[in-house]
Order: sequence, then structure tokens, then C-alpha cells
Amino acid sequence: MNDDLQQYVLDLPLPTLAFFTLVETTAKLVDVSESYWKAQGLNGARIRILVELMKEGGTMLPSKLAQQIGVTKPNISLLLTPLENEGLIRRDNHPRDGRKSVISITNEGQHLLIHNLPANRQQVSAKMNVLNDEELKQLLALLRKLKEA
Repeated sequence: MNDDLQQYVLDLPLPTLAFFTLVETTAKLVDVSESYWKAQGLNGARIRILVELMKEGGTMLPSKLAQQIGVTKPNISLLLTPLENEGLIRRDNHPRDGRKSVISITNEGQHLLIHNLPANRQQVSAKMNVLNDEELKQLLALLRKLKEA
């Protein structure tokens, strides 16, 4: 083993250490939410789509949805098909541009969120409650600053 390389990967500059700590912490927190959804027989990525639709009033273009959740346009179709097959969303023709479609959450999709989001949020909050309100506000401010950089 190359001792110099091992030392290099162990001696992280502060920004790099902060980055990897953020990534590792995010993964652990996402696991909390994903574990909840899995226990319900659901998929967290699909739930995120339903939540994003509700943030936009229930309807949006697939391209905007793809951008919101950070996937490519072809991949959004792969994520939407099971939701459509389960009756949680529907695709309709765009009202002004027949070449496009719009995605809408159905009543069944809304019911799924209403039924499951409170318990999911409770589990996530239980992990986040190691921080007090002032620390959470500080964390939010720092995360926003990083996001906008």
C-alpha cells in the first residue's frame, strides 16, 4: 500500500472534511426516511415526486419535475410510469401545446401523502431534534449559503 496516498486521503483539508461529513450525514438522514417508506411498501423517490407535484399545486411539466428532483428527462419517464400505473398520478395533454404533457397528482396520490407524511416527518424530526431550534436555524442558514454558492 502506498503510505503517502493513505496519508493524503486521511489528511483532509477543512472544506473537504466538511463536504464529506455533510454527505455522510445526509445519507444517514435519508436512510431514516427511506426506511419509513420501505416499511410502508413505498418508494421514497416516488413519494418525492408526489410531494413536488403538491408544492406546485398538483400539476407540472415533466421537464420541470425532472429538474426539481435532479434527474434527466428520460429518467423522469421511468419514475412516472409506475406512479401512473398505480393511479397516483395522471398524464394529460398540455392545454396549450399538444406536443407536451402535464403530470397531475390524483386523489389517490393525495390520500397517500395525507396518510403517510405525518409519520415520516415525525421519524425525521426525531433524528433532527438532537439540534435545538437555534441550531436548526443556523444549520438552515449555512445550508442555504452553500446551496447558493
